Amino acid sequence: MGANSDTRMSGYAGSGEFEDALSKLSRAEKAQVLRWLVNNLGDAFPGIESRQEVCGGEARIVRTRIPVWLLENARRRGVSEHVLLAGYPSLRAEDLVNAWNYARSHAADIDRQIRENETA
Repeated sequence: MGANSDTRMSGYAGSGEFEDALSKLSRAEKAQVLRWLVNNLGDAFPGIESRQEVCGGEARIVRTRIPVWLLENARRRGVSEHVLLAGYPSLRAEDLVNAWNYARSHAADIDRQIRENETA
């Protein structure tokens, strides 16, 4: 599956059409689609979003403008999850789990963002 896959898949109007198309594939073709999806989503972190037009592209909690580096920095300074959740009412416990997973997998980026924002 190459660059054309994105174009072909985006042409489907709804899940019913997509399911119909998948049902017509052989088992080998379905396995190829699955491999493509896994590779495409390999660096995805649920609940974490990064878009250049929001927070300068820094990873942040979806539905918010709270960057992951800010939460990780607070945790490193000893702020408890309970205090973070009370201080940011829009956060949910699962948001913190997602943030910790992201921070662990992107430690160098998070460290850099913390340093840059401490000196700003």
